[in-house]
Amino acid sequence: MKQILQDLKKGRTILTDVPVPTVKKGFVLIQTTRSLVSLGTERMLVEFGKANYLAKTKKQPERVKMVLEKIKSDGLMPTINTVLNKLDQPLPLGYCNVGNIIEVGEGVQGFSVGDRVASNGPHAEFVCVPKNLVARVPDNVTDEEAVFTVIGAIALQGIRLCKPTFGETIVVYGLGLIGLITTLLLKSNGCNVIGIDLDENKLSIARNNGIETINPAVGQDTLKTILALTNQIGADGVIITASASTNDIISQSAQMCRKRGRIVLVGVVGLDISRADFYEKELTFQVSCSYGPGRYDNNYETKGNDYPLPFVRWTENRNFEAILAAIATGRLDVKPLISNIFNLEDFDSIYSNISKTESIASILKYPSENIKNRSIKIVSSEFIEKSNSLGIIGAGNFTQVIILPSLKKANAKIKSIASASGVSGTTLAKKYGILYSTSDYNEIIEDQDIKLVIIATQHDSHARITEQVLKSGKSVFVEKPLALNNNELDKIVNAYEKNLKSDNCLTLTVGYNRRFSPHIIKVKQYLNPKLPINIAATMNAGNIPKEVWVHDMKIGGGRIIGEACHYIDLVIYLTGSRVKSICMNSLGSDFKENTDNASILLRFENGSNAVINYFANGAKSYPKERIEVYSQERVFIIDNFRITKAYGVKNFSNLKTKQDKGHISQFKELINRLEVGGPPLIPFNEIINGSRASFAAIDSMKHHKWISIEE
Repeated sequence: MKQILQDLKKGRTILTDVPVPTVKKGFVLIQTTRSLVSLGTERMLVEFGKANYLAKTKKQPERVKMVLEKIKSDGLMPTINTVLNKLDQPLPLGYCNVGNIIEVGEGVQGFSVGDRVASNGPHAEFVCVPKNLVARVPDNVTDEEAVFTVIGAIALQGIRLCKPTFGETIVVYGLGLIGLITTLLLKSNGCNVIGIDLDENKLSIARNNGIETINPAVGQDTLKTILALTNQIGADGVIITASASTNDIISQSAQMCRKRGRIVLVGVVGLDISRADFYEKELTFQVSCSYGPGRYDNNYETKGNDYPLPFVRWTENRNFEAILAAIATGRLDVKPLISNIFNLEDFDSIYSNISKTESIASILKYPSENIKNRSIKIVSSEFIEKSNSLGIIGAGNFTQVIILPSLKKANAKIKSIASASGVSGTTLAKKYGILYSTSDYNEIIEDQDIKLVIIATQHDSHARITEQVLKSGKSVFVEKPLALNNNELDKIVNAYEKNLKSDNCLTLTVGYNRRFSPHIIKVKQYLNPKLPINIAATMNAGNIPKEVWVHDMKIGGGRIIGEACHYIDLVIYLTGSRVKSICMNSLGSDFKENTDNASILLRFENGSNAVINYFANGAKSYPKERIEVYSQERVFIIDNFRITKAYGVKNFSNLKTKQDKGHISQFKELINRLEVGGPPLIPFNEIINGSRASFAAIDSMKHHKWISIEE
């Protein structure tokens, strides 16, 4: 299928081929008929993409601080590579889509194949959208009208926050598409509406719809005009839909309001607010969040959990429905706002001159007959040496930043890469010369040429896909964690052991890369495997907001199971023994089933002891990792996988490298095993022991006691 993307690195807006996305649980797959170009929002993205690196940093000063902190902790080159990889990821454009449902995902009710719907899908021939961001289009509303649904909901949410009543005077500052729709909805609500803009074309459209207008560019005094139109009272409210870096707009909005007036910000303006302006009039100010309640709430948008109507009357989905109802009944007429309609292949007619366009609303029209390909060929030449090739499932940030660069250095033969949307996988396939990009990972599992499958998806799918790959008779490399609970782990053990009985030479590897670091390997050489040791390992993991999916025990498993498992495996490797029992204590007293600030105590079968401190409340500027090993009156210190020192060890030369956590060595050994055979990189019993230990750590925290690890 075709999709419009913004290349942030080269500044190009492109129409490219990507696989049709696979419908997910709680989502619907829509074949697009029309999409609306949001000229204001998309102009900012296009201009950001075209800007040079210096201009990009000026536009995002908060990111510069994050980069400087990363340089301090991880070094210059790793940071530069991370930034460049981010810019390598093209950005899908568009969020106002209309089309027909062609597939309904598991758990979706209220929608059927064939329904005509509006959604916040991007500019693509097929879009996969969660059910709460989809609304059915009334029969008497055309596709060209319905395509205004989402952007109309943005305007409507700003109005709802302003709480206008019949007869009040509301000023709309900025008459772009959202501003014009705001004026029309306010007028329909019985308000006196005044529009402000510098563009006479936009002002003319507003006047044609009965809106009073002010144009400061031609010398009209904004404040005096508004006072004159309101009998010297001032506006009851101001809705700012403009985009500007200046603070003048917020100041003028305050001055034009009456006492106890309301100001709502929908657009983007400078917010250096004068206390005097707001204090003397007791003004209220609020920022509107996109389409309405539910926006950016993962439970609402992705998981499909609606807010109860008696408590949240207007969610983003119900705002969609309200806009469609207003269009259907004639209370909102969007047809005069349509500037032009282009076929999808003529997209450049809009984007090539988007910074200077005078259009209000441009619509893209899509072909009615499309081939639903979930796999596309990227490399034009024939793939060489198809046997012993590998496939990658998951094309997220870790795949881009770590896995693929490491596989490239290992000269791996990658035949296919799968990503849910098709976009990220296609981008990486082009960059690394991968033969196929697909949105259906089953094609990789069923491909007889592929002998090794790398799984780098969201945590909750690791166990399921690993079991599926093992049952297909292929070897697996799965990013940590292997599983989120013992039930998932037991299924993997059964699938693995059945293959061993059938003499299949497959292997299971988990991405515990740290045991392959030269720093760890050097220390390991000095340890007597017959003698117990003490280990103190600290991970200054950094804070991740609680709403991020990694904290969800059913999806991410939490950071102990999802990330501290790295260190559990590491201490298993260094001690040369399996964990016998474990005890974890979390920070604070009010905990339930999850934490990311904890100390984990481990006892090993050979008498060794270890403590893992996993902390999320430290400074980002402080190094992330430190491992201390105590044995035979000797101490080994590994500092952030950059410097290793020893105390009390004769003839020990300090090791200093750029940060090396073992990723490249791990993948080189993995590819070597694939080509020439050999034992698993990590013993299977150690993998299972480490996984069970991470689950037991959570049980220990819940029950306030030591937990034995049962095999």
